[in-house]
Amino acid sequence: MAKKVYLGMIADIMHPGLINIINQGAKYGDVIIGLFTDRAIATHKRLPYLSYDQRKKVVESINGVSEVVPQDDWSYVPNLRKYKPDYIIHGDDWKDGKAKPLRDEVFKVMKELGGEVIEIPYTYGIDSSSLAKEIDSLGTTPEARMKKLRRLINAKPIVRILESHCGLTGLIIENLSIEAGGETRQFDGMWSSSLTDSTSKGKPDIEAVDLTNRLHDLNDTLEVTTKPVIFDGDTGGKTEHFVFTVRTLERLGISAVIIEDKVGLKQNSLFGTDAQQTQATIEDFCHKISSGKEAQITDDFMIIARIESLIAGKPVEDALERATAYVKAGADGIMIHSKNKDGMDIKEFCLKFREQDKNTPIVAVPTTYNQFTEDELASWGINVVIYANHMLRSAYPAMVNCAKSILENKRSYEANDMCMSIKEILTLIPGTKKETK
Repeated sequence: MAKKVYLGMIADIMHPGLINIINQGAKYGDVIIGLFTDRAIATHKRLPYLSYDQRKKVVESINGVSEVVPQDDWSYVPNLRKYKPDYIIHGDDWKDGKAKPLRDEVFKVMKELGGEVIEIPYTYGIDSSSLAKEIDSLGTTPEARMKKLRRLINAKPIVRILESHCGLTGLIIENLSIEAGGETRQFDGMWSSSLTDSTSKGKPDIEAVDLTNRLHDLNDTLEVTTKPVIFDGDTGGKTEHFVFTVRTLERLGISAVIIEDKVGLKQNSLFGTDAQQTQATIEDFCHKISSGKEAQITDDFMIIARIESLIAGKPVEDALERATAYVKAGADGIMIHSKNKDGMDIKEFCLKFREQDKNTPIVAVPTTYNQFTEDELASWGINVVIYANHMLRSAYPAMVNCAKSILENKRSYEANDMCMSIKEILTLIPGTKKETK
């Protein structure tokens, strides 16, 4: 009976280094590929370009592969205990750095199982991360971008979205990542906010900036990023107009639109009952949702219903009634909003909604109740958290302070520490021509 050889693999970008390690493993026995699922990858690396099923088909076709099984955990341990291989094979590039803890636990478990760890010399000159960056630099397609949000919701405990109002903020969201708590943390996508779009133009947030102008500016972000975008659709306008909005956003590769169940001249929700907040009837808003769903072409685009009951001073029961009706009308997700600082009305809604609906994604915008961590929000049943206006809110004070310093000192010298260096800004954007002397 042939020996079993286990090899964990993401297999999003196949290259000679991966083929070599499969060939080496086949010398020892039947190679079982533990193919990392999206869920296993998402909290440690960027979501793969290909879905699990697509990657599985590719790996199954490679000579030397006997079987492909899902690896649902970043750690190898659960699958090693399940399949009890005689060998596990891995490149020797995990001896140092953040992969070392994985290596240590693999050696420990294989010793318990009486197996052996085989380390194959790393194939220099080939790096999956570098290849991924090169692919990202080429951009993406509308279809590929649109699909990512649903995949992220299915793969992650909570999806992290940050507001972007220009190409520069889009680049920050696209590229920023940190190592913390044993994981790679990054933003999963962008929120195109009507508030920050209007404010960046010096206009009030009353839908004064029309769809054409908003999409013109959003195109700057789409050109330099690949991550999914959720579009703030305000009320969605008239139902007859909303169907065209859906088709336009879908064609551009936007992943989702969020529309709120209010009518009349827009007043920002965070004014709460200090401003008149008039909700649409359940029947009318359901008609708008169903009309939008009928208009879309793909199954990937999402229409998310934003419920304003708590903003309007109504009880949680009203929000729950609306949520049930909106999902029945075709809404792909529910956004629940509140200006209360303790967040308890949001928690109550989420827990009660989850009792009756385990699957429909819940979106939250914790602007006022931002004392809660993402882990806490996820424990309430929330799937997507949107940091809805922080890029613009942080930029404005910085610019005011810089301008004030110049006025006070009648020169810019004192403002130096508030600013990027000229060299940094010249090299900030990929493709910018470097200084010549």
